[in-house]
Amino acid sequence: MSIALLALHAFDSFGAENHRRFGAPRADLRGAERERIELGRALFDTRALAKSEPGAALVGLGPVYNMEGCGGCHIRDGRGRPPLVQGEALRQMVVRLSVRMPDGAVMAHPVYGTQLNDQAIEGVPAEGQAFVEYSAVTGRYGDGTPYELARPHYGFFELAFGRLGDEVLISARVPPHVVGLGLIEAVSDGVILALADEDDADGDGISGRPNRVTDVATGRLRLGRFGWKASQPTLRQQSAEAARTDMGLTSTLYAHEDCAPMQRACAASSGQGRPELGDAALDALEAYLKGLGAPLSRGSAGAGVATGQGLFADYGCARCHVPSLKLERAALPGAVPAAIAVYSDLLLHDMGEGLADHRPDGLANGSEWRTAPLWGLGLTEPINGHTRFLHDGRARNLEEAILWHGGEAEPAKERFRLAPADDRAALLTFLNSL
Repeated sequence: MSIALLALHAFDSFGAENHRRFGAPRADLRGAERERIELGRALFDTRALAKSEPGAALVGLGPVYNMEGCGGCHIRDGRGRPPLVQGEALRQMVVRLSVRMPDGAVMAHPVYGTQLNDQAIEGVPAEGQAFVEYSAVTGRYGDGTPYELARPHYGFFELAFGRLGDEVLISARVPPHVVGLGLIEAVSDGVILALADEDDADGDGISGRPNRVTDVATGRLRLGRFGWKASQPTLRQQSAEAARTDMGLTSTLYAHEDCAPMQRACAASSGQGRPELGDAALDALEAYLKGLGAPLSRGSAGAGVATGQGLFADYGCARCHVPSLKLERAALPGAVPAAIAVYSDLLLHDMGEGLADHRPDGLANGSEWRTAPLWGLGLTEPINGHTRFLHDGRARNLEEAILWHGGEAEPAKERFRLAPADDRAALLTFLNSL
């Protein structure tokens, strides 16, 4: 399938010709590797179709789904957002579903599956619709200046198979940017594990721990490093899982649709036989994600940035948002740098009740989240047109994102909250320079 044909079904506003993307392929990659990246980029931006048409690259959409393609959520390789106005659909975010069994185990929802799919192909009912409303959480800085945070509350309507039930566990997720993921995959397990301190042996209040998740290709447990709760071990598995849950595309890693037994029309319309996302297409998507370079800091000069960087360390932010991680250079082709300025330890941390979704994911409990990489923060608004942060986009700016921190991050958050206004501004200037 040629890139030209793929463009026939591309998302109009961010096709291959659009230069205002969040990421760009690493400049050191050439030849066949660059061609694979360009093919993967075209696949990333194309719409999957329910039935084959001339020029179709991805066929097998649904039966139920949330989005027609990767680029519909990761716009220009960037960060998604929640609805910005009342009544807007949750088009760039998803709602994960599960239930806790009597023995304490957490399973996918028995009727709606892993994720609420709000769209469906012809002849199959969409599972339902979700909406979000916000209530105010007020507080004050140490100097008396008031602030207001927005706490999300999710509701559901047009549910095709009845109520979700009182026992349902939900977690709304916005898609993070996909830039630099290949470099994150090239960080060795040993580098990450060396930062772990599950029992807080050093007594600093920070007890990051790794998530251990199943590699579906081998059946073995591996270190998780991708996703909001580090629930995926590799880019290939992350891509295949998203293709199945978000678009309904099966693969050799995930051969079955997310159709619960009660959803007979969904099961009857599921594809049979070979995977809808073939290994060649999955190879190309993996190559694209591995080939995207790291976002560059947009400026380290200036008193505000330098002061903010110092405060970032002084407040304790860098204990989890580790500025630099060494790379295993042999894991990637090309001229790979010795380290990346990712600002994450890629470990799980308890972030407190305020951010808890009470939904476990692998070894991660309901209040634990992977330390979000901070590189590229300042590019979110110019590339994606918004400043929504955290796993569900509740934070309307970086200031609110900091103020939502709790649990292990509570002391660092409090140092920020009690700091003079000029120091708070300097820290935000530094974060926006990343």
